Amino acid sequence: MNENPEKLKVLFIDSTHPLLPEKLMGCGLDCDYRPEITVGMVEKIIHLYDGIIIRSKFRLDSELLSKASRLKFIGRVGSGLENIDVEYAKSRNVVCFNAPEGHRDATGEHAVGMLLALLNNICKANNEVRSGQWFREVNRGLEIMEKTVGIIGYGNTGKCFARCLSGFKCNILAYDKYKFNYSDQYVTESVMDDLFENCDILSINIPLTEETEYLINNEFINQFKKDIYIVNVSRGKIINTADLVENLKSGKIKGAALDVLEYEKSSFEELHRNNIKDDYTFLLEHPRVILTPHIAGWTHESNKRLASVMADKIIESFGRIN
Repeated sequence: MNENPEKLKVLFIDSTHPLLPEKLMGCGLDCDYRPEITVGMVEKIIHLYDGIIIRSKFRLDSELLSKASRLKFIGRVGSGLENIDVEYAKSRNVVCFNAPEGHRDATGEHAVGMLLALLNNICKANNEVRSGQWFREVNRGLEIMEKTVGIIGYGNTGKCFARCLSGFKCNILAYDKYKFNYSDQYVTESVMDDLFENCDILSINIPLTEETEYLINNEFINQFKKDIYIVNVSRGKIINTADLVENLKSGKIKGAALDVLEYEKSSFEELHRNNIKDDYTFLLEHPRVILTPHIAGWTHESNKRLASVMADKIIESFGRIN
């Protein structure tokens, strides 16, 4: 705990649930809540603050962080840290917090919901009925039961996705390059070759890094023995969209449930519409593709839980009781 009687100053440059500043102020931190602030304004005042709270508004790169002479911590109210130069922050002894525990359950539930909608033609059938059409045979669905689901990345969201699937009586394999001995009541620890050999459904649950950018490409997809369904609730750039489209056309990918797209801006609030290609139009028009706007972890409950998790982590290291 911080024993310095001077209050640490924390700058909020993104909107958060009010519980987060409330809890921090209750433990002796001085919070400056400015979600409307621009990066130019941050550059001018960042040297005045000991902590920064951010979601995905813009990137905290080395140039910006070099101006933060007092900075002790950065709190990312979410899971991924790709919009923070973490290595530079570490070199300046700045602690980086994230809060994947806060929205892991919401993300797992959303992934299962998208998968059910995809396998059972729910979105397509809904639109047909609303337009006066009543087609049953062409909308005959598939069950998750007895399918093999492969999960790449068995961290917070991967575990919750597996738990949510556990009642469907399916076989769940998990591959995580950086974990060992993690077989549990939900998954069997596996190597990637096991997933290539057995998967009917593939779920992406890994962060975006230099290692994982465009990991899911044509070469990767065609190592699967079966034609597969794919679910991505992680980051859009993990999948090469052009290769995804090619394999949707060939039938190697039987359908895709995508909460994220590589065309998203770093804020996740909108798309780079000037750079969108015909591949995006193909996804929009394909009946076996379901799209949502990066909302897998975006529930009312997770909004509050993210704030609480983040506050607890910061308070444990930097808070003080008045």
